[in-house]
This record gives sequence, structure tokens and C-alpha cells, in this order.
Amino acid sequence: MKRSSGSVVRWPRSWPAVVGGPITSVAPSTTACALTTLVTGRTPAEHGVIGYRLALHGEVMNVLQWSLGGVDARMSVPASKFQPCQSFPGARIPVPVVTRQDFGPTGFTAAHLGDVDLHRWHTPAGLVTAVRDLTAGGAPFVYAYYEGIDKVAHAEGLGAYYDDELRAVDRLVGDVLEVLPPGAVLVVTADHGQVEVGGSVELIGPEIMEDVTLITGEGRFRWLHLHSGAAEEVAATAMSLHGDVAWVRTKEQMIDDGWLGGVPSTEVAARLGDVALVPFAPTAFLDPADTGELRLKARHGSLTEAEMSVPLLGWRAS
Repeated sequence: MKRSSGSVVRWPRSWPAVVGGPITSVAPSTTACALTTLVTGRTPAEHGVIGYRLALHGEVMNVLQWSLGGVDARMSVPASKFQPCQSFPGARIPVPVVTRQDFGPTGFTAAHLGDVDLHRWHTPAGLVTAVRDLTAGGAPFVYAYYEGIDKVAHAEGLGAYYDDELRAVDRLVGDVLEVLPPGAVLVVTADHGQVEVGGSVELIGPEIMEDVTLITGEGRFRWLHLHSGAAEEVAATAMSLHGDVAWVRTKEQMIDDGWLGGVPSTEVAARLGDVALVPFAPTAFLDPADTGELRLKARHGSLTEAEMSVPLLGWRAS
């Protein structure tokens, strides 16, 4: 794990030796996709959660808010139908999941976690308490989620606040390790990295927008939904206008090249746009219907090393 300054995190001498290293996230490298892959072991092409905002029934579905066209979709879009893959496959009993208090009753929680035993924390200390009590009670496996690094990066960028949050998470990991019973193993990973974008925004050219019927995805993995038959022409135009800052791919090219980890079903493929704009430069493509993203100083979603490379580290408690 590295801080934004490039200095290596140094674990306390009293900790057991760490094993592991970097692994690769999924495409798009965004929370909804990656967390669903992490708990199901399936690729985005298989589980169908292929973005933070995706197309469903001609409208935009916000997966994290579980809303369709801005309306709560927990009744109209059943989570188990939308994402049918089992979480924690092979578990004989519901897995205890320790997560933040307000993440409990959401549609996304139901979609990616399914039938689990939820334990919700109010502060990071509560995360440690829950893990301690569950493991002491004999739970063979506990999944705990902490989102602080992501929140700070979005709000403050990859500067001093981000570095200090990493140090705080170092201490949190140490606190969890200290309360584990001897012989237990702690594994730490992440869903994605971050790229400092700041105020850099790409406006999609008007020559392209003439054929656009809907925009989904996120700023660093933007999907354009187009009038029928316009994909090849729009892709060529997008390459000429934006090819210096982004990869431009049609849906067919992306599937053929394996970006989503396989060939999606017809139902999942319908959630994708026709052409994707995926920046490799530190910028993001604006969706006029989702201007809230402009507040984010660091972002993710693309396939750069900074966004795709995440840690997989393990310790055995003594």
C-alpha cells in the first residue's frame, strides 16, 4: 500500500509479518461493480452490476441509491432478480457482515450481499467491537467494510487529508488484528484506487450529443446510449475529439476484448451503452444530468494502474 506522496506505509514492529501484494480490480473500477465481484466471485459480465449508473427500462438506475429515474426502486426492481449470483458461495450459514449503520437497509446492500447476517457500526471503533465479538463467538468468517479512504479521496483529493486517513486506517487494521483470537487470519483488500481529477472536466462534443438518447456510467467510464445504427459513426467522431484523453470503445468491442470479464447475457448487455468513453488522462466526462460528480476531487472507474491496482494483504493473529 502506498500513500499519495509515494511513501510506503510501515506497519508497527509488533505486528505479525504481512504477506501479499497488489491485485487487479474489475472494469469499471467502481464500488458497485467491484464489491459485487468481491463477495460473489463473479465478474461484472456475470453478476450484471456493470456500473454506478446504468440503463434499465429506458431510464437511469442509480445502483448505490437503488433508484430508477430518481424514484426509490426497492419494490420495482427486486435486488435478487437484478443480481442473482450468490454472495459468499460455499458458506454453510449466513456470513456476518459488519458495515456502516446507514448501509444496512439499502437496495444495493440487498443486491450484492443477499442473505447475510448484518451487524452495523456507528463509528470505526464499533467495527472493531463487532469483529471481536463475532470471532470470539466462533464465527468462522467475518466480512467487514470501511469506506473512509474512498470518502476522503472524493472530498479532499489525494493530499494531506488522504495521507492522514491512510494512517488512521493503518491503526484501524492494527486494532482489528489485536482483537482476533490466536490463529485467526485478517485479510485486507479494496475495491478500487483513485485518480486526482480536481476540476478537470471533458464536455462531450455537440457532434456526438446529436445522437445521444441517454448517458450512464460515471465520469471515468461514461456510457453513451445512441439512436439505432449510430455507434460506429459516433465512436469514430469521439475518437477524433477525445482520443487524446480517453479510450473509445463500442459495446461490441468492449465485450470482444473481455473488459467486463466475459460475454454478458442479453439482459445484462441491455444495461450497457453503445459507446464508452474511458479516460486514461486525469479528467472526467460530464453528464449534465449528474453534475454532483463535479464536487469529487479524486475519482475512479477507468482502467489506469492507479484505479485498478489494489492491495491484498494478510496477517495471522498470534
